[in-house]
Amino acid sequence: MTTNEIRTKYLEYFKKHNHSIIASSSLVPENDATTLFTGSGMQPMLPYLLGESHPLGKRIVDSQKCFRAQDIDEVGDNRHTTFFEMLGNWSFGDYFKEEQITMMWNFLINELKLDPNNFYITCFKGNEELGVPKDTFSAELWQKLFLKNGIAVGIGENPELDGMKSGEHIFYYGEKKNWWSRSGVPANMPDGEPGGPDSEMFYDFDPTDKKNIHKNSKYAENKCHVNCDCGRFMEIGNNVFMQYKKTIARDGIPGFVELPQQNVDFGGGLERITAAVRNDDDMFNIDVFDEAKKLLINKSGKSYGDDEKITYAMRVILDHIRAATFLIGDGIVPGNKDQMYFVRRLIRRSVRFARDLGINESFTREVAETYINTYKNEYKNLDEKSEFILGELDREESKFRVTLDKGMKQFERVVLFGYEGDFMEKTLVSQAVFDLVTTYGFPIELVQELAKERGLNINMQIVEMKIEEHKALSRTASAGKFKGGLGGDGEMEVKYHTATHLLHQALKIVLGEDVNQKGSNITGERLRFDFSYNEKMTDEQKKRVEEIVNEKISQDLPVVREDTTFEEAKNKGAIGLFGDKYGEKVSIYKIGEGENRGDEKLFSLELCGGPHITNTGCLGEFKIIKEEAVSAGVRRIKATLS
Repeated sequence: MTTNEIRTKYLEYFKKHNHSIIASSSLVPENDATTLFTGSGMQPMLPYLLGESHPLGKRIVDSQKCFRAQDIDEVGDNRHTTFFEMLGNWSFGDYFKEEQITMMWNFLINELKLDPNNFYITCFKGNEELGVPKDTFSAELWQKLFLKNGIAVGIGENPELDGMKSGEHIFYYGEKKNWWSRSGVPANMPDGEPGGPDSEMFYDFDPTDKKNIHKNSKYAENKCHVNCDCGRFMEIGNNVFMQYKKTIARDGIPGFVELPQQNVDFGGGLERITAAVRNDDDMFNIDVFDEAKKLLINKSGKSYGDDEKITYAMRVILDHIRAATFLIGDGIVPGNKDQMYFVRRLIRRSVRFARDLGINESFTREVAETYINTYKNEYKNLDEKSEFILGELDREESKFRVTLDKGMKQFERVVLFGYEGDFMEKTLVSQAVFDLVTTYGFPIELVQELAKERGLNINMQIVEMKIEEHKALSRTASAGKFKGGLGGDGEMEVKYHTATHLLHQALKIVLGEDVNQKGSNITGERLRFDFSYNEKMTDEQKKRVEEIVNEKISQDLPVVREDTTFEEAKNKGAIGLFGDKYGEKVSIYKIGEGENRGDEKLFSLELCGGPHITNTGCLGEFKIIKEEAVSAGVRRIKATLS
């Protein structure tokens, strides 16, 4: 089966089990201050996991686009990517462990035909001090499902110490492996935070150890088990059982109580599941990479898989251009700030590794075209925005090629400058590295990568100090930059989230109906709102927007949520990103009285998932503190409430 077929099969399977299919959210999170990107399927679902009702009911299924910037340096092996799709199914207070585990077994083993002999499970071993018992229910249920397939399996108690004994397929691990909360392990969770045990699923790509992976690796002295990272096992999915809430007793001892609403949150990497279906542990051999890989092979004249350095470079390019294609498709152009910085870094790393393949002419556009063609039926925005995506890739690649050529020559000179400090440590001269970054525009990450490849060191503490001193001297009126995202469901974040609705409508009144939201970013201290507009706002326009927003705040207008059909929301004139959606029902928020946008007493009508305050009177005074350009045709407002 192809990746697209597996995605469809998953969605349709859970649809048959009464789940509503929803579309993927953007890679730019609207309501999460903890990260610049949507890095898991859970993020867009957090309000519903915490108790808010979903307009489509208690059973949801999706395939969520994800990007994890922290994995950029991990790309190059057989399993890490920055961009991936996470298959997810959700129960908001409906079914729990028994139905979830049974459905996942049936899907993976009976629908996708994975070999159960290569299937392994981990469960939570409990924490008596915190009052959380061992998850014997899940372990024993998995054991029964194996037995129904004629396979009697054992349960391992201490795999990290004892390794895997013959016949064991189910293992208990502690909270570092088999516990989920937003804050990590139970000890880090604040009072009131929800969390729970999880049950992870692994696929064994080398059951006979025919490649001798473990014995010849850095893990050779350790006993092999499913979580040892030796390369034999790959996690393909995680069933999270949101079961508990942390409490602090009067004597200060933390503990956990059962949540009134027990939720299920499943996340499974689509690409990893596809690799398991193929029984090939190299994730870059799945079909979505085929055309891009052929292109790189033809352009370079080199083979994939034969030479370690060549294979590494191809994997980096295959991942990075796919990620950049999707990020630009969601409106993030290459730049120096926030999300834009990572798009730039992805493209520049791709161009740098293309040199290792002998590719010294423009290539990113052609690679991106293969991905647009592969994914266009599922993600129509890639096809609709193809020229925009390809144009941005072209511009960034052309710009960086000039920098790269000059920088590589200068890097060779830096190497010849000699070393500082202990000669044996081979540390490059800090001033020379600083000049390479500031004068020649060479990214510091690239300098670090090149130095590492040659066994050279950089005193980053000194280099970063020099760079910061340089920034301080050249800094003008900027007082720093805001950090990114809706920080949670605190009172101020909720107020700022509601204020963006007032701001959006006020901008339409002052600048015209063609103004549309391009993104928002909220913390407890301010809001940031991106919108489509081609000119810098005048002082008069900004003042008028402030006046309108504050007028609506003073009127103490009601803020009301309404769950309705997608078509009805459009008919009412609700503002929103009306792309292709799977679900028929949506949530809209009304500010003021009336039913349809344009009604005299209705100020704002917007498609949104929440959370919101109940009336505008508690917002305080709205003040625009900055208005600036983000990219061509996109402006940004930063504002506060006081």
